[in-house]
Amino acid sequence: MLKEFKKFALKGNVVDMAVGVIIGTAFGKIVTSLVNDIIMPLLGIVLGQINLKHLKLVIKPAEGDIAELAVLYGQFLQNVLDFLIIASSIFLVVKMLTSLKTRAEKLAKKEEEEKPQEPPKPSNEEVLLTEIRDLLKEQKTIEG
Repeated sequence: MLKEFKKFALKGNVVDMAVGVIIGTAFGKIVTSLVNDIIMPLLGIVLGQINLKHLKLVIKPAEGDIAELAVLYGQFLQNVLDFLIIASSIFLVVKMLTSLKTRAEKLAKKEEEEKPQEPPKPSNEEVLLTEIRDLLKEQKTIEG
């Protein structure tokens, strides 16, 4: 069982996926900070000093010990904006990496094309025919 686990854990796809999850988590934190600390305050200024997180629709106001019942659509808007920014950021990063990979492949292909190509080795039949031809030439020069 330990051998099977080792084989599974060290498969290329599993390791790649683990690295992707770790990087994605760190990238998500960066984008969340971008949204919370930079974009939302700027959006609040544009909308007239409104903090979107605190926007809500009160269905039933608080009465004594009973808390108010409200729809927190401001937090929902915040989460939607987070998602859109994260999705577009990941899209741009993947697009950039794909572009870099394509360029690298083109450069490698170009370098390979620029290398002088060795002529293909003649087949066994060609070698034998060449030897026969040379022998026939030698016979003609000896007889002639």
